[in-house]
Amino acid sequence: MWQEVVWRLSSDATVGQAVNAATQRLAEAHISTARLDAQVILAHVLGVDRSWLFAHYEHILTPEHADRYTELVVRRMAHEPVAYLVNRREFYGIDLYVDQRVLIPRPETEMLVDQILTEATIRDAQRLIVADVGTGSGAISIAVAANAPNTQFYALDVSADALAVARRNVESYDLSERIRLIQSDLLALLPERVDMVVANLPYVTNSDYRTLASEVRDYEPTHALVAGPRGLDLIARLLPQLPDHCKPGCLVVLEIGYNQGDAVLGLVEKMLPDATQLELQRDYQGHDRIVSFQLP
Repeated sequence: MWQEVVWRLSSDATVGQAVNAATQRLAEAHISTARLDAQVILAHVLGVDRSWLFAHYEHILTPEHADRYTELVVRRMAHEPVAYLVNRREFYGIDLYVDQRVLIPRPETEMLVDQILTEATIRDAQRLIVADVGTGSGAISIAVAANAPNTQFYALDVSADALAVARRNVESYDLSERIRLIQSDLLALLPERVDMVVANLPYVTNSDYRTLASEVRDYEPTHALVAGPRGLDLIARLLPQLPDHCKPGCLVVLEIGYNQGDAVLGLVEKMLPDATQLELQRDYQGHDRIVSFQLP
């Protein structure tokens, strides 16, 4: 059994003892956020906020809670992401359900939300139809819809499993009337032309994938990460589809890999020579992150 082989928390441990013991084990497993992870996981097991733990360090865990905590800490020792252990990820101020069917939303993707929200504010008097291509957990659609009431989304993904997760999140925010989920290979089944396209598609190269941290490589869905030898397979397929699915003046916003700016700009110039306002944005670490442009 995992408890007997790896580690077992005492069934009469207090909150403080549990956090300290788990922190030590996680640190030994080279988890850099050992104490924070130990606290987040225990708060999840107990169904409380993390702040509750600080005021209840002498609270004794039930045997069931101790066993469940042990199980999750052992999984974290194997470098399984905390977001999958607690089935929760905060993104742009909203809480999302996540599991291994979808990628874990990352802070850099919030830049896509910022850009779409800025455009939605500029066009405040208009009802804007947006295609979210490769929606995954639904993070982008939900974050924008929650902050821009003039937006309507088609959230597209080729994976039925990912759409099941997105549906759970959309329904939890009561946004089913404004976010329509569609299983589609890129824009193939988009039912009408749109005002904006936002896409966070796979962009990891085959070689870079082998160097990813084990937390990503061993647990997150490979098909949502890898896109061929240059990491551009999906973007190269999306670009020629855009003219048939976009209204005049459509804004397109793409998340890209850390060093793919020049390559993606070149693809856009080659495949969509009439595109205007072509722009590359970098993230806070100075890495290439977003390419945006407007269609005629």
